Amino acid sequence: MPKFIAFLRAINVGNHTVKMGHLKSLFEELGFSNVETFIASGNVIFDAKSSKTKVLESKIEKHLEKALGYEVTTFDRATKELTAIAEYEAFDEIELTAEGNTLFVAFLSDWPSKEAAKKILAQNSEIDGLHINERELYWLYRRKNGGSKLYGPILEKSLGLRATVRNVNTIKRLTKKYC
Repeated sequence: MPKFIAFLRAINVGNHTVKMGHLKSLFEELGFSNVETFIASGNVIFDAKSSKTKVLESKIEKHLEKALGYEVTTFDRATKELTAIAEYEAFDEIELTAEGNTLFVAFLSDWPSKEAAKKILAQNSEIDGLHINERELYWLYRRKNGGSKLYGPILEKSLGLRATVRNVNTIKRLTKKYC
């Protein structure tokens, strides 16, 4: 049975507080097995009978909206995909380890078009390093150089896609534990 990690948007931000035990039970109601949550930011690990990511995402989104009363965009990745994401080298080691630099991964709802990729990559700067691979945007935030103007809504508008962002350390911890 394939194992997936669901990265949920709009969980435990703003006024959308969800207890992890409740979130786990909502996934179990869908018939998923071996359900676990990982830190309280909307990361759910589960086994599914289906391996069709888009079908799973749609099923989860509909169920969560009905149960929680608001839209929860879902980004599912199989463990094999998550391993590739964690191992992908979008920036060199010197940049990654420089003081004040933090690497984030934005999970995208689909592959960005060439136009969208060009638009977001045009926002590369001394503060924000951006790189796209597959359905992920790698964002190197160089805090020593100033404050970034990039955040969820701006990324989504530039790409024309829904997105949710995680620190690469979270991705690596998930990979180490589940992949």
